[in-house]
Amino acid sequence: MREQDPMTQVVQATEARQNWSELLNKVYQGTTRVIVEKSGIPVAAIISPQDLALLERLRAERQERFQVLERTGAAFKDVPMEEQEQAVGRALERVRTTQRKHRKHRNERQKGSGDSSAA
Repeated sequence: MREQDPMTQVVQATEARQNWSELLNKVYQGTTRVIVEKSGIPVAAIISPQDLALLERLRAERQERFQVLERTGAAFKDVPMEEQEQAVGRALERVRTTQRKHRKHRNERQKGSGDSSAA
């Protein structure tokens, strides 16, 4: 079973100072993430080390994906955008056609196996 995500609690900076120990305990226990506001403006967040590690991992993965996009863009920098879009459209159509054929074939096999078991 998946663990439940912590709830997010919004507190004013003065309340955070007054209840610092209690807030830290909630964050440590994994039950709460805290958004600290000053004059109604979010200025900080208090999260668990696990949440921070997750955030850092997601940021690194995002950066890797953008690097792939940048390398791809550089590889096709001399190809007109219209030509790129047409090539992508053709490639998508080939993939969709292949997926439809596989789906149709799978459905036919399932119908066939259902008919033979009924006999």
